[in-house]
Amino acid sequence: MSDATIAPHELPDRRKYLIFAVMAFGQFMALIDIQIVAASLNEVRAGLSASADEISWVQTAYLMAELVMIPFAAFLAQAISTRWLFALSAGLFTLASALCGMAWSIESMIAFRALQGFVGGAMVPTVFATGFAMFTGKQRAMIPAILGMVSVLAPTLGPTLGGWITDAFGWRWIFYVNILPGALVAALAFGLIRVDRADLTMLRRIDWVHLAAMAVFLAGLEYVLEEGPRNDWFEDDAIAIGGWLAFVALLLFLERSFRSAHPIVSLTPFRRPTFVFACVFNLVIGFGIYSATYLVPVFLGTVRGYNASEIGTTVFVAGLIQMLGVPVAAGLSQRLDPRIMITFGLGLFAAGLSMFSFMTPDWGFHALLWPQAVRSFSIMLCIVPSVNLALTGFEGPELRYASGLFNLMRNLGGAIGIALVNTWLQDNARLHVLRLGEALGSYGRGGAELIEALTRHVAAVTPDPGRALLMAEAMAARIVQREALTLAFNDVFRLMALLFLAALILVPFCRPVRQT
Repeated sequence: MSDATIAPHELPDRRKYLIFAVMAFGQFMALIDIQIVAASLNEVRAGLSASADEISWVQTAYLMAELVMIPFAAFLAQAISTRWLFALSAGLFTLASALCGMAWSIESMIAFRALQGFVGGAMVPTVFATGFAMFTGKQRAMIPAILGMVSVLAPTLGPTLGGWITDAFGWRWIFYVNILPGALVAALAFGLIRVDRADLTMLRRIDWVHLAAMAVFLAGLEYVLEEGPRNDWFEDDAIAIGGWLAFVALLLFLERSFRSAHPIVSLTPFRRPTFVFACVFNLVIGFGIYSATYLVPVFLGTVRGYNASEIGTTVFVAGLIQMLGVPVAAGLSQRLDPRIMITFGLGLFAAGLSMFSFMTPDWGFHALLWPQAVRSFSIMLCIVPSVNLALTGFEGPELRYASGLFNLMRNLGGAIGIALVNTWLQDNARLHVLRLGEALGSYGRGGAELIEALTRHVAAVTPDPGRALLMAEAMAARIVQREALTLAFNDVFRLMALLFLAALILVPFCRPVRQT
């Protein structure tokens, strides 16, 4: 029997492990590039003479394009085979990375980042589906644990790695660094992956209306979520138009999903209630993972004034704890009912988030160690059972579609989460500034005494009384803003913890599918 016709689970173990390693590394590359530019946006902005509004599109364009490809990958894997899809995805991702490094204007950078996100997005769901198709039993238990770690570790390390590379070699190298490993992944994928056959006739039956509707819906939704917190949501005309276009496109997408003879994305996995619940869990998990990963560096940068290197050192412990949790989660998944495991995981995640809700402006590495450790360890206990609940029992094309939809939910959860926590943070910070101002004015001479004390402190180095008073007032304003922002962070983490506890309500309704 040739490699072209052999069933994936019948491949030799060494071949399966090698294929999985290559695909997992490709997924890591695609995911780490979501955030690798986060710490280097100022350098990219200066290098391309871009405005503050324009530079945000360097990340937004990537996310919008990746969201469109993730569910589309299942169709392409059937049409051109997993081998060709993954090899082309890695190869074009490498080419797009080189083009990003050579970008000569902000417009060219945005275009190349969109291309990079679109072609790289195919690697994310494909590795999940292929891993579940190749492995069974105890071997399969490691798949969600390893890929879950990659899914969380890559965005966590992205800003830190990007900052280090930019400091050492310049911002263009955060893209050039992909060229050698990307070319290697493409070559190995083309030479090793033989798990299915292509059906090129599917390319002649593409429902272009369905594809366009999906692209407009997902891209429009991502645009609204990215730009909303910065531009007062639907008070901005462009965001309102984007929201309406996304809503209309969603209706058209659903219509074509049910009526098209050859839909781009099959929604049949949603007929299984357990898959629906698993997707909801993944939405919540994505919300928590991406939001918490985003909030901690923002707190360290805005409240503590840490630089990229100090932030990276502080959050690096999260990645270490995640790796320690992989074998534990994989082992427990073989012994525990996934409902018990995800109950413990969601509860522990909520506990970790609630530990962040007691922060003070002085919190640094040591104070954040245990909250990060608890949250990071619980991530694997959430991801592994949710993946098993979602993908167990699916085979063939349905497994691919289920993988695409499931991974889409995590990314959507992350996009929704970052948009909401930004809004909550801004609103609560303004509210706490007002309350602190009222409190300082309500308790006798509290505010006046603070200004007087600061003025005396500043007068030691500034003999001009008027200047000393102005500097003291500015210092007092910064202290109030710092305290208000810290309280706002605490409020946001508390709300996130409540969301995870609320998700526990769904656990009793799940009925796991028995593995075959």
